[in-house]
Parts: sequence; C-alpha cells; structure tokens
Amino acid sequence: MAEHEAQVQGHCDPRFAAVREAFEANFRDREELGAAVAVTVEGRTVVDLWGGWADAERGRPWERDTLVNVWSTSKGPTALCAHILADRGLLDLDAPVATYWPEFAAAGKEQILVRHLLSHRAGLSGLREPHSFEQLCDWELTTQRLAAMEPWWAPGTRSGYHAFTYGSLVGEV
Repeated sequence: MAEHEAQVQGHCDPRFAAVREAFEANFRDREELGAAVAVTVEGRTVVDLWGGWADAERGRPWERDTLVNVWSTSKGPTALCAHILADRGLLDLDAPVATYWPEFAAAGKEQILVRHLLSHRAGLSGLREPHSFEQLCDWELTTQRLAAMEPWWAPGTRSGYHAFTYGSLVGEV
C-alpha cells in the first residue's frame, strides 16, 4: 500500500456491501481525505466504517473516534421538520417566504418561495457584510440581516450551497 493511500476500517454487514464499496470509492475515485459512516437498522449497527486521514498532511489516520464538526448534519432534520409541516398542511412549499416571514420580502426577495430555501436556490448562500461565528449564533441578528439583504443571484435560477444560512432561513420560516 502506498504511504498516503487511505485505509478503510470497521464493520459492514454483508447485506450492505454496496455501502462499503461506495465509501471506499470516495477515497479511491473522489479524493476524499477522511470520513466515517454508520448505519443502524432496527437498533442494530449494520455499517460502522471509517478511513482516510484526519489531517490535510495525511500524517494522522482517521480513527473510529476521530472528532469532527457536525455543521451540515442539521440540514437534514431541519428540512424534515419543514416537510412534516408541509405534509400536515401547515407550510406551503410553493408560497412566498414572506407569507410566513413578512420582513423577508425586502430587497427584491418577495418572490422567493419556501422551496427555494429548502433547495439552496434562494440566492442567499452567504451574508454580504462580515458576520462572525459569534454573530451567526445570534438568531435575531442573523435573520434580520438575511431578511434585509439582496440575493446574490435571481432566486430559483441557480443553486449555491447555503452552508451557514440554511438553518436560519428555513428555521425562521
């Protein structure tokens, strides 16, 4: 094995061999640095894999207990909550965001739909003015700035990952 070749370790139930193959392909074909994946079915762990490197220099192997941030893991549950509300008839995905958040209509955003927020197509992938991590954690400040800002592009025309704004946008709705 080459000195900096990623190794995948852990357990994978044979029924989920395709998961292991896809995970390994991330390192082999897509230049993944380091990652872990776990899958539980009916309370039983059927996939628990980790591999690659915990540092950009590829000097520290990714271990079973390597700590990572969980930034984007909250997007799935946030979207799920919005879809549950839609399923219950409490949220219309085709309604303008301003229906639920009137201040949001400022700066040319009156036609942005709830579905644009959920699909990263709202043109609000970042804030225009400097915004620290501490400020990002200030819900009122962040949502006020998002409501007041002009979109980076015409909403619905392109996609751009709303890495730091997704939770505030969907959450405020």
